[in-house]
Amino acid sequence: MDTEQYDRLPESPTKVSDVEAEPDEPSNLALFPVVGIGASAGGLEAFTQLLKALPADTGMAFVLVQHLAPSHPSALAEILSRATKMPVLEVRDEPTVEPNHVYVIPPDRSIIIVGGVLQLLPREGRCAHHPIDQFFRALATEQRHRAIGVVLSGTATDGTIGLEDIKAEGGITFAQDATAQQEGMPHSAIASGCVDFVLPPDGIAREIVRIGQHPYVVPEAEVEETIKKPDLDQIVQLLRHGTGVDFTGYKFNTLYRRITRRMVFRKLDSLTEYVQCLRQTPAEIEALYSDILIGVTSFFRDQESFEALKTQVFPRLIQDRSKHDPVRVWTLGCSTGQEAYSLAIAFTEAAEAAGSQVPIQLFASDLNAAGIEKARAGVYPKDIDQDVSAERLKRFFTMVDGSYRIAKSIRDACVFSRHNVLADPPFSRVDLISCRNLLIYLEPVLQKKIMPMLHYALKPAGCLWLGGSETIGTYRDLFDAQDVKHKIYVKKPGSGPAQGNFSMQSGPRQHGAALRSPFLSGAARPSDGADLHREADRVLSAKFA
Repeated sequence: MDTEQYDRLPESPTKVSDVEAEPDEPSNLALFPVVGIGASAGGLEAFTQLLKALPADTGMAFVLVQHLAPSHPSALAEILSRATKMPVLEVRDEPTVEPNHVYVIPPDRSIIIVGGVLQLLPREGRCAHHPIDQFFRALATEQRHRAIGVVLSGTATDGTIGLEDIKAEGGITFAQDATAQQEGMPHSAIASGCVDFVLPPDGIAREIVRIGQHPYVVPEAEVEETIKKPDLDQIVQLLRHGTGVDFTGYKFNTLYRRITRRMVFRKLDSLTEYVQCLRQTPAEIEALYSDILIGVTSFFRDQESFEALKTQVFPRLIQDRSKHDPVRVWTLGCSTGQEAYSLAIAFTEAAEAAGSQVPIQLFASDLNAAGIEKARAGVYPKDIDQDVSAERLKRFFTMVDGSYRIAKSIRDACVFSRHNVLADPPFSRVDLISCRNLLIYLEPVLQKKIMPMLHYALKPAGCLWLGGSETIGTYRDLFDAQDVKHKIYVKKPGSGPAQGNFSMQSGPRQHGAALRSPFLSGAARPSDGADLHREADRVLSAKFA
């Protein structure tokens, strides 16, 4: 996701946004960490070792998700109760999670957490049962930064996608090290790059205890009382000088949580200590920068909204259109590319259903260079079969070394670029903009910049697609609602900024490049000559890219 300059803290972390969005912390969020622990073959021994190393008063809840035989009663809860003084309960009757309790999945069921309540669901298809991923994903949505995911011994890859979701929401992830009897599950998670700690079960237990005592798990309502704003200002300045990126206007709570997440790894309890760590360890600046840019993404996220695009938007865009006039789509905050490729696939299906040969030209942008490189490669783990139908996998993907790779026809339609949404000139003459779950990270001052820019980038009657937590808010003079449920809006004529009002701003050079301010920069503008070259690049890109 894109980020922004940060000169001073907002007065309140709960400021109402011009773009309507969900509050920073849902009222039903349990105010203590919930630890999801997944395992399969060899997992009983690992479970037991972990529980034996946990005290009975961590202040956390633990949910154990084990691959169990669907047709046999399980004695897992009884066996594990011998390893801990905490109550160990097989889940029944939708219990509300309580701290210092252990909950165990029953046989032949999947489990999720909603509103602090554990809910049992029918077991998934026999050929693709991923109960650990299913619970971890629900846990990430429910608990956000207080979610903790642990993958222990097991075969195959269950748990990897779930850990990715937990990490993307700011939670903390663990995988068992070489002590695992079966290394398939932990190895898959580690190879994905989403694991924060690789430890034996007793080491995982010790880290979990430490995290439970860290400022990282303080409820959002108490955050303002626990920080020193001058320290936070210094951290932002160090980020600016170390990476060339400023973070003004980033939501206060989100930024603070990303910082305290890094403090957990460095075993530091105060911002003052972390400031000193950043000054002494340049690599930690890059690590913090990468953590701030973590984005939540998956294939066909919110399937109903994709179907709405296929039935309401794409048919209108291809109507009376020449096959030499491609539909232009811009995806902001594309992360590792899943949403961009999903859009290209959905458009291809819609065009074929309409008997049209109109192609798609999709521009996908993000500030995270590492994410862009992964998106360009277009290679994803086998677990994407949870989000992509078998029919789509067969048609739009090929199997390469145990992973799925996007088909060449779809890759060729997508251009991935590192781009700062309010610092670089926008794309223009766009038919559809996908800007999902970016605006909720921005304070109103930046939303006031980005919304007119998105209006400018669209063609007349072009569409804006927002995330499920967002609406256009007070910007009804720029957009009409086409589908409120699926957050699809249509550009109104006029009211946008003058063309060419988006020239890039510059500042101190870092690593041989101009200051990369993702949104607003207080630095001086470049010289007229530099402006001319950038405007020429913008015009050429708009016409030929």
